[in-house]
Amino acid sequence: MEEELCQALEAISPATCTYQDWLTVGMALKQAGLPVTLWEQWSARDGSRYHKGECARKWETFRGSPAPVTENSIFKLARDHGWTGPEGHELGWDDVLQAHEEGRVVDPHWLDVPDLALPDPTAPWDPAAQLVDYLRALFEPSDHVAYVTESFLDKDRRRPTKGCWDRTAEQLIAELQACGEDLGSVLGDYDPAVGAWICFNPVDGQGRRDANITEYRYALVESDEQDIDRQAAILHQMQLPLAALVYSGKKSLHAIVKVDAPDSAEYRKRVDYLYEVCRKNGLQIDQQNRNPSRLSRMPGILRDGQKQCLLETNTGKSCWQEWVDWIESATDELPDTENLADTWADPPALAPPLIDNVLRQGHKMLLAGPSKAGKSFALIELCISIAEGRPWFGRFGCAQGKVLYINLELDRASCLHRFRDVYTALDLAPDHVSNIDLWNLRGASVPMDKLAPKLIRRAQRKNYIAVVLDPIYKVITGDENSADQMAKFCNQFDLVCRELGCAVIYCHHHSKGAQGGKRSMDRASGSGVFARDPDAMLDMTELEPTDAIREQLRNRAACAAYKEALDRRGLQDTYTREDALSRARMLAICKEQLSPADRRALDEAIEACAGAATRQTAWRIEGTLREFARFAPVNLWFDYPIHKLDNGLLEDLQPESDYKALGARGAAKRWGNKEDQTAKSKRQLSDAFEACTMDGAVTLYAMAEYLDLKPATVKKRLKTDGGYWIDGEKVGRKEPGSRG
Repeated sequence: MEEELCQALEAISPATCTYQDWLTVGMALKQAGLPVTLWEQWSARDGSRYHKGECARKWETFRGSPAPVTENSIFKLARDHGWTGPEGHELGWDDVLQAHEEGRVVDPHWLDVPDLALPDPTAPWDPAAQLVDYLRALFEPSDHVAYVTESFLDKDRRRPTKGCWDRTAEQLIAELQACGEDLGSVLGDYDPAVGAWICFNPVDGQGRRDANITEYRYALVESDEQDIDRQAAILHQMQLPLAALVYSGKKSLHAIVKVDAPDSAEYRKRVDYLYEVCRKNGLQIDQQNRNPSRLSRMPGILRDGQKQCLLETNTGKSCWQEWVDWIESATDELPDTENLADTWADPPALAPPLIDNVLRQGHKMLLAGPSKAGKSFALIELCISIAEGRPWFGRFGCAQGKVLYINLELDRASCLHRFRDVYTALDLAPDHVSNIDLWNLRGASVPMDKLAPKLIRRAQRKNYIAVVLDPIYKVITGDENSADQMAKFCNQFDLVCRELGCAVIYCHHHSKGAQGGKRSMDRASGSGVFARDPDAMLDMTELEPTDAIREQLRNRAACAAYKEALDRRGLQDTYTREDALSRARMLAICKEQLSPADRRALDEAIEACAGAATRQTAWRIEGTLREFARFAPVNLWFDYPIHKLDNGLLEDLQPESDYKALGARGAAKRWGNKEDQTAKSKRQLSDAFEACTMDGAVTLYAMAEYLDLKPATVKKRLKTDGGYWIDGEKVGRKEPGSRG
């Protein structure tokens, strides 16, 4: 780890860091258990800001935090400076892939290095012409120009004096054109070991402080921590609107960038934006060059045997606004506009259906429903239908292919058993079970904006045609009632669809209260974005079967048991098709054909079948579709662990409506007397307890979710009922006669 951190620090120039960046490095090194001397050695590389002993004093103030700054902050800072990681480093499965960063147009791995013609120190040149071209590129004739040719010694370094500012660009150009090669006669003699400087913004002729700047035309971008070729490549690929590019005579290029700010406040904003874009694109900028009166290297000057020279003028984008527009359009990841006439005669092919007349491949689908509707089982059935290429619910045809099921709620063993149980209940051979991949993330889930890049990386070469997330409340980022936050959340599904070329299918719960009085698309909890974002929204609402329907279910279950018993003994010829529909006839036939012992076993089987039929719950699925016409509502029975198509029993039923939604005045009176309310409450608690036993131990939270109530309310009702015990979060039924 120490070796990797040293490599990362090597890539970071302290001169390009803000004060907060400097502190971050120190805190991260201390958290990693490394010595303060490492921070001292790195900080000393910035001679202008480094003060001996300052690191040690600051180090003592770092006393830990509940959320400490770790070595990852150093690695991120290094990557922002163009570092690509240690030699031979491979990404681990838990590494996060960075999504495309807004403002980043340069790929550090694919730099197009320009043919930069640096001057030959021994070749003849015209220094006055160099400076004249520079002045014409940056200044108006009437602009006063500030420059410095003299320097003084400060802490072993030569620094510029205040300089001169008494002449205009027009005056300087005229004198330079008449001086031959004797720049000293115009500017004053300079020290050839040090060079000379010039202010790139015009001044008022009274000084060269920020207060003397008359127009905020340019900003300086300088980097001396990277080689010249890399600097030039990044500057050109960023297409900065350069007024001039000057070689400093040492190890940096000075880019004079057109910012054209109307005042000092806007200048600061534009320079901040410019420096941030440069940072994102791997250019390590000297952060001390922000102020508008900063000096840059003057072209046409010798510096320690090298030529400070003008390399180019007016390159890149023509102005600041054009560059900003280009940066934002190049990095917003939005597609270009297109003319309809171009594709009118030959439009692109539509994506093939994934679910017939419901969802296309590469699109999004939401399955919404209340708690304990069997949504997870429905999605498992869908995964199996896609893997095996069979109809979903026996109603919707599915394309065959690979599918990834992301399990966010069940433990691994329960999830694996559910898939086996559903395969068995569907009476399907697992011929193509290898088409199903599971990603069990219970206890390890992360917000969707962090999960999406991890998912894309893992699934990139798997050729999935569908990815199923169950359920999304585990990965929601932000407030589910906030439209803008949920829009950003749902955009992550678009990212997965686009990058993997597959459909994304996810489920969400209903809001509280009865749902029958609402449109199907408005039942999902939270913002209306959930209803309007997916290409297909399927909504499940519960139906309450009448006593007559329940009796028909029991009769059908009994007839099926009688038929199975006769068929098993080869007695198919003893009954007709009409007989098989009558419980009474089948009972009479079985009495004639079966022995008393067989009849007793059959009675037990019929009782079990009738009980199972009674426990089935009824559901209606309605669809709101973007690509297809709306289908007729589909009625289903949830016969744990699968859903089965109804054959007409549920057709005339309607979901329960909230009496308030119906607008009925005084409707509260119709809720019945106190005894009826108590009996209804007992039934609700019993139904909720039985339903929650499907998942193993029953908890207050599971019952509260089933009943759409707060846990405290459920706890109060359980205590009032008296038939249940509560131990912390766990709930159980008391033994008959028990007082505890």
